[in-house]
Amino acid sequence: LLLYVLKMGNQFLVSQEWSYKCMFLLALLSRQFVEMTRSRVEGLLSAFPKLLNADKNESRQHTFIETESVRYVYQPLDQLYVFLITTKASNILEDLETLRLFARVIPEYCRSCDEKEVMERAFDLVFAFDEIVALGYRENVNLSQIRTYVDMDSHDERVYYQIKKSQEEEAKKLAKDKARELTRAKLEAGKRPRDHGMYTGFGPQISKVEPAAVKERDSDSSLMTKYSNPSKYANKPPAESGKAMKLSAKACDADAFVDQLKSEGLEILSNGQLKDQNNDAQAVKTEDVHVKCEEKLSVAVKRDGGMENLDVHGQLSLYIKNEAFARIMVKVANNDKSGAQLQTHPNLDKKAFASNGLLTLKNVGKPFPVNTEVSVLKWRFQSQDEAYLPFSLNCWPSESADGCEVNIEYTLEDENMQLEDVLITIPLPSGSPAPVIVECDGEYKHVRMHNCLEWRLPLIDYTNKQGCLEFTTKMGHVDHFFPIKIQFSSKQLFCNITAEQVSLADDNNPVKFSQEIKLITEKYIVV
Repeated sequence: LLLYVLKMGNQFLVSQEWSYKCMFLLALLSRQFVEMTRSRVEGLLSAFPKLLNADKNESRQHTFIETESVRYVYQPLDQLYVFLITTKASNILEDLETLRLFARVIPEYCRSCDEKEVMERAFDLVFAFDEIVALGYRENVNLSQIRTYVDMDSHDERVYYQIKKSQEEEAKKLAKDKARELTRAKLEAGKRPRDHGMYTGFGPQISKVEPAAVKERDSDSSLMTKYSNPSKYANKPPAESGKAMKLSAKACDADAFVDQLKSEGLEILSNGQLKDQNNDAQAVKTEDVHVKCEEKLSVAVKRDGGMENLDVHGQLSLYIKNEAFARIMVKVANNDKSGAQLQTHPNLDKKAFASNGLLTLKNVGKPFPVNTEVSVLKWRFQSQDEAYLPFSLNCWPSESADGCEVNIEYTLEDENMQLEDVLITIPLPSGSPAPVIVECDGEYKHVRMHNCLEWRLPLIDYTNKQGCLEFTTKMGHVDHFFPIKIQFSSKQLFCNITAEQVSLADDNNPVKFSQEIKLITEKYIVV
């Protein structure tokens, strides 16, 4: 039922009239092999010293004590006691043998049988005890088997820790290399010839620096303020030469930092480019009624052929700017051939959509919300058939003595689609140098910070429905180049469900509307 490792001793208590000796007890380790309440365990533990003291007074030589309900089987171990609590119905000989095995296990894991050593190796002892008794029954094991079972480890676990350790070492090495490069860049920046015009004022020096916005990093607001407003500082009186030289060094450090980020594969955009991007993003909704048809494509393809899953989520939403067009109906052109499941908004008339393909409200008196994008139609398509893939990619890594040769080929399976801004990201072996590009259709970039190779194609259509990328690396094996991530967008939908006409629900007069059609990849990987 219970196993205890105890520290016991004698303590003298002195009163005014007489002194007496009592036994104190400290439980170092306890293991319950059956379910028991805490109060029951504490009661059995507190009763043991009294029973042991009474047993010694009777000058008995055996190492067990019986009560009305349980049996204590104990054994001294230097300054400790090891005792086992069992039922009275158990075999006393087996209990003594089990206790001896427990007592032999303790010196195997503890250098000395004292309180400090037992507390330090408590968990190892518990693991060993669990190999001896399970669910209240003795296991048929010996000391060598217990040692083998406790020390048994996993091959996968060892491999995992080795890989983790090597990755940590490589990360530390890369961090040191980057720190050296940044230090070298600062030293080179300090050796650059300084412009003598900086002694006459801040204006000429600052006007030569162009502001830059770095993706994924906030720029220094105070520095950007000075750079973007050179006239504000040009009319100030000349400053001391020490301050001017300090500002020049700061500008050089900023240039070196931007160059360093460029070398690591990050895009650097000027403020003018950011403004152009923001203007393009805002100039989408033009008409008072805007229809947005959007699909999100998720695909997982196996590297050796076959497809794990293809999942398409699409929706048609309305954005109405003018309250005069809040009560409208939309005629849907459903040219889907894949068999997608369609679902209309609960407030729409399902019969009108099923019979005529009209998206109209059940309650004509209740209009669509204004200046809010509302999803009125959703569809979903799932398949594991490769025939539905719009775009396929084959990767063939070949290991050699000098490293690894990788051939990647893409194919546009649906020639009616045009894929824009295609980005294919290939992971590289950790710590490997830049790959050597043998052949590439499109553009490529080695992003050292993320340890990957980016393959970009601005447009893929029927004119360039196939292309390839071939490169070599000095290290790595086949698994290092997966999973490959693919991103693209298209103005052709997978299920081809769009808005054909928009008209007023009251008099069926047509309404001028704008329509945005977009397909994007939520997750497209080759595993």
